[in-house]
Amino acid sequence: MSVTISQLRATASVDLMTAALALGLGRTKAYDLARRDQFPCRVIRIGETYRVPTAGLLELLGVTAETPAAARPA
Repeated sequence: MSVTISQLRATASVDLMTAALALGLGRTKAYDLARRDQFPCRVIRIGETYRVPTAGLLELLGVTAETPAAARPA
């Protein structure tokens, strides 16, 4: 399973497992890092749920958050 940049750009935040998948991290490692506040980008905890803001994840991946001009509708 994989996640594309287009899929990441489509939403303001993603769940922790989607972010982990984009970074090549496994479930156990991702949750361990999030619990210890050591996930490589910002993680927001809402109750028992972790959300990762897409802009920070894209920045970490070296991709701009905006859709490229060529892909925008005219």
